[in-house]
Formats: sequence, structure tokens, C-alpha cells
Amino acid sequence: MSQLIVLSAVGTDRTGVVQDITKVILSCGGNIEESRMTTLGTEFAMLMLVSGNWHTLTRLEKELEKLSDEDNLTVAIRKTGEQGPKEDRMPYAVDVYSLDQQGIVFNLANFFASRDIEIADVATRRYAAAHTGAPMFSVQMAVNVPATVHIAQLRDEFLELCDRLNLDGILEPVKA
Repeated sequence: MSQLIVLSAVGTDRTGVVQDITKVILSCGGNIEESRMTTLGTEFAMLMLVSGNWHTLTRLEKELEKLSDEDNLTVAIRKTGEQGPKEDRMPYAVDVYSLDQQGIVFNLANFFASRDIEIADVATRRYAAAHTGAPMFSVQMAVNVPATVHIAQLRDEFLELCDRLNLDGILEPVKA
């Protein structure tokens, strides 16, 4: 019977770190179901959903512990289960761009949480604007909106929030 774990790893970024971690997963008989990997500053960060039987996951814990000691990685493993369908929720994409300022992610998270809207995924990025070099900030979110939420009202309230915070934002349904 297949079981699931969430694996997180953080360590100094270097060539081969993805290869080393995925080699351990493969050699233990694990299968990567989903993953997110990125470089943040000089650090490398990874989140993975890995499947395997109980023996695979036990071996994986031991082998990743060895790798973390050798490679200066901080590795954490947590058992999890399958996520059920969310038939009463509609998937929406949120894109926000603005000059960099404190509190953008908090204000967006607060807006959605206060309306019982689940944030499924978030990606943010700070970058220099083309031509001017001004510090810019972008946020991409995937949110799941309850079927009971009136979409036109939600969109109006979202645009009011963006206007108040001087954000350029879009809220649109995810198209298949």
C-alpha cells in the first residue's frame, strides 16, 4: 500500500544538490509525486510529495539523514495523506504587480482568509523594473473560491483592495 510523505530540504545552493536528493529517493524506491524547488539568496529550498510503501519511506528517512549530515542540508519529513476533491470550490488565479512595499502578501492573505477562500499556491518575486530599475514585486496565487461566494462582488472588493494598496491586480478563473 502506497503512503505519502512531505519532504522539505534547505541548504547551501550548489551544483548537484537536486541530483543528490533525487538519487536517494530513487535508490530507496520512492516516487516524486509533486515538487517545488528554488534558490533563495545563497540557499536552496525544496518541497516534495513522495510516495512509497512503509519500507521505502523508512529507508528514505535514514538515507536522507545521512545525506543531510554530509551535505549541510536541513531535511524534514512529515507523513501526509491524499487530498480529497474540492467540488464546492472554484479555482481562480491571482496576479499582482506593484512597486515593492511591505505587507503585500499579508494583505492579500488577509483578504482571502477573511472570505474563507483557500490559498492553494503562492509564488512571489522581487525584481528590478525594465528601463527604470525600480524595485518591483509580483505575486501569483492559486485560490479556491467557495461556490457560495458572489464572484462579481469578490472581484469588486479585490480591485478595491488593489486600488487602496496601489497594486495592479487580476483575479480570473483558471481555464482548463
